[in-house]
Amino acid sequence: MATNEQTNTPTSFFSIRKISWAGLKTTVSLFKYLRPYRGMFFIGLIFLALSTGTSLAFPKLVGSIIEVIEGKSPYTINQITMFLFVILVCQAVFSYFRIYLFTKVSEMAMTNIRLDVFSKIITLPLTFLESRRVGELTSRITADVSQLQGLLSFTLAEIFRQIATLVVGMAILFYTSWKLTLFMLATFPVLVVASVFFGRRMRQLSRKAQDELAAANVVVEETLQSIHVVKAFTNEPLEVSRYGTILQRVVKLSLYAASFRGGFVSFIIFALFGGIVAVIWYGAGLVQAGEFGLSDLFTFILYTTFIGASIGGMGDLYAQVNKTIGASERIFEILEEEPEITIDGARNAGTSVVRGDILYDNIHFSYPSRPDLPVLRGISLRIHAGEKIALVGYSGAGKSTIVQLLMRFYNYQSGRIMIDGKALSEFGISELRKNIAIVPQEVMLFGGTIYENISYGKPDATREEIYDAARRAYALDFIESFPEKFETVVGERGIKLSGGQRQRIAIARAILKNPKILILDEATSSLDAESEKLVQVALDELMKDRTTIVIAHRLATIRKVDMIYVIREGMIAESGSHNELSLLDNGLYANLIKLQFETAQSN
Repeated sequence: MATNEQTNTPTSFFSIRKISWAGLKTTVSLFKYLRPYRGMFFIGLIFLALSTGTSLAFPKLVGSIIEVIEGKSPYTINQITMFLFVILVCQAVFSYFRIYLFTKVSEMAMTNIRLDVFSKIITLPLTFLESRRVGELTSRITADVSQLQGLLSFTLAEIFRQIATLVVGMAILFYTSWKLTLFMLATFPVLVVASVFFGRRMRQLSRKAQDELAAANVVVEETLQSIHVVKAFTNEPLEVSRYGTILQRVVKLSLYAASFRGGFVSFIIFALFGGIVAVIWYGAGLVQAGEFGLSDLFTFILYTTFIGASIGGMGDLYAQVNKTIGASERIFEILEEEPEITIDGARNAGTSVVRGDILYDNIHFSYPSRPDLPVLRGISLRIHAGEKIALVGYSGAGKSTIVQLLMRFYNYQSGRIMIDGKALSEFGISELRKNIAIVPQEVMLFGGTIYENISYGKPDATREEIYDAARRAYALDFIESFPEKFETVVGERGIKLSGGQRQRIAIARAILKNPKILILDEATSSLDAESEKLVQVALDELMKDRTTIVIAHRLATIRKVDMIYVIREGMIAESGSHNELSLLDNGLYANLIKLQFETAQSN
């Protein structure tokens, strides 16, 4: 499960990387999402400054109470206490607006980032998307963006607060007693070095835990998406074991990180309070020497506590910033990818209708991840507008690849594909795909209503158009039999509908799109005989006046097509009508018919 079938590349791209200045620049570049809200952000900074200022005024006012006790202040204790109360009320108000404004800015900015990342993901080519697991891409939008949200709503404010506390606090301490300040500073290098060391290690451990948690999410998503297979093979214990194993690794890493965090906090507490004890000892000597008063010593100790707490918090902030840098790097890996289309380009794509004349001229193709393994080797065929052709052959012969190239899911290496005499590359991707509809073997329905799934073929369709598409797809009878009719919820991936019902919903969706080129990719191969008959009637309606390419294993379903191409090992081995090919001695098509007949007889 670690590689993709076509790309053969590892699907896990989370890795621990050393954070560099490039990573920091990447994080800074994300602040462009703050530009629309910069006014609100700067108002939040003002409230942050006011909140920090009121906090720093608190130790000075407490020291003033000591001055009153010593008889060195013109104010009374009641006056200073009342002023302290006013300061506390102001601080509460300032803190409320700071938190509210920063949270509002971060929520709106993160919404824009999530929208941009999602928009980029769905506009990337299949070669990129097929090399990544869905759970990992989802983690980019959820977990990684949440890391950035923490930076804007909390970490950034705390960094400003801690820096302001350090700068202003140190200025006040030097003004109070430069001797005691220098003595106090002598104890801080140990705290700084420890904070950097522990912060770096915590960042690495947090990154590992985040990666393991992302892997756990992948297991959950894969299991739920394939729940029918899990239950059919009674592998519930296996999936629980897989998930439990990864969770155990998460717990182990978290506990290991907790031991580091606990050791760091214990060291900080010991060093901080040890430093305060040393400051009190040295400061008491200065008081006895008459160099400054007891109130100054008390104020100095409080400011020292504030500054020590700020330095102690720097380690955690450093770890948070590094986690944010890692998350921003992963997000920018997505944002910097080259999309095959843009959302605006797709929205404004031309609606010119093609006739449906298709030419494949000597097409050679290998998947980008396997350039040494040819999939198509010199495919040449012509499909006239309105003509119906079939591609048959054993699995892996290259049938599906032929139509994938037509839809520009991949780019061929040599040869040319033309529609109406115009090279495929001259069409815009959205313009091209607006003229093509596909009905696959495994129909993918969204978890909404039948109405929503049909209207997906033409989002601006009227209700009358949707009803008409359902009628022409011979789906109206079973839809009307449901109590909720068109508002019936189909469930995840259409689980509440039968295979034949899902196919007819897909056909209605294709009819509503009204394409000139239609691709039927084994659209009836997984159905029972009764459902196949109903779906085939709907397909006959869908194929009217459309260039149609049918990929089929059941050869009985393609007898009415104009031309059959038998594909073997990436080349056209035979071509002709059903009657012509079935009469060829030892022909591949004749052998396929014989094999299917024998299989049917044995059943």
